[in-house]
Amino acid sequence: MDQSTIMTKLLGLICVFCLTININAQRIKTSKDSTKVFYDKVFKSLEVAYLHKKDFDWKKLKAETFKNLETAKDFKSSLKELKVLLDKIGADHSKVMYQGKNYGPTVDIQWENFSDAWMIKFKTKPEFEAKVLDEKYGYILMPNISFDDFSSENVHKIAQPLYDKIAQLKANNKLEGWIVDLRFNTGGNLAPMLLALYDLLGDNVVWGTLDGDKKLINSTKLNKGVYDQGEKKPSYIKPSGELINKSKVAVIIGGLTASSGEVTALAFKGRPSTIFIGEKTLGKTTSNMVVTLPFDARMPLSIGYDCDRNGNYYEQIIPDIAVSKQDNFDDLLQDKNIHEAILFFNKK
Repeated sequence: MDQSTIMTKLLGLICVFCLTININAQRIKTSKDSTKVFYDKVFKSLEVAYLHKKDFDWKKLKAETFKNLETAKDFKSSLKELKVLLDKIGADHSKVMYQGKNYGPTVDIQWENFSDAWMIKFKTKPEFEAKVLDEKYGYILMPNISFDDFSSENVHKIAQPLYDKIAQLKANNKLEGWIVDLRFNTGGNLAPMLLALYDLLGDNVVWGTLDGDKKLINSTKLNKGVYDQGEKKPSYIKPSGELINKSKVAVIIGGLTASSGEVTALAFKGRPSTIFIGEKTLGKTTSNMVVTLPFDARMPLSIGYDCDRNGNYYEQIIPDIAVSKQDNFDDLLQDKNIHEAILFFNKK
């Protein structure tokens, strides 16, 4: 399967990719056999699909890895080698998920860079919010959204209620601007996030994928409520009322805005009447797919660079107005990020 074919099968930031291996489970008699089957598939996946696959001598890496694996006591203990391998190839947006645990590079988060208010809110695992502030401004808190069923029906089931809440605010209020708060959006499944925000984004290309040479290889569009990536059965919402894609929008980003959260922000890049407020994002702006591995393991794997509607890549998204550690989630009107958004809305 060539790279262009792989890219067209992207679903949001996460889709299922299966390099099929016909394995008779009864033939896998020892942990050593299991380890070989597993790592053979890992390497095959990396060689075929990894964003930087051309940069490495896979034969050499495989020999080094299997040499290290000789000391593993059993299959589960062999999984520690995944971190070594993924670190070697700089796959810091990838990991292997097996039996509820993650194996791979760790993300170094400097927690002291976050305010006490942010930490308190973060620990509550914030959920989606859509409400009116000061009777004049729409506020949308879009957190991370993660699930395993990527079917069109399930994405619709998740996205439609979120969209409806925003549409209800639009219909029942005369709002002077909209705030999209991505401070707690650490990633997950992109499609429902952007479908929920359809009225603000309109019928446009919203993001794309670049190859290793930073050349555009595919684009994702929103069109009449459909999340269009060229799929036969795309994800969708049923829109209602007029679009508000000309309204003023302030996108709030932060140090843990990452992965799909960053692409949600990217979707607003190039949009008129839009400003970015807060802190620079984490920097996980590579498109991921999920590789299915033996023994019910999965591996999110970077296969391209994320870009905005105009094909621009950002290693991190930098705010237009920097605000640091001045959050207030008990009284949003006292939040410095919100304050800057309101100043932007009131500018003529």
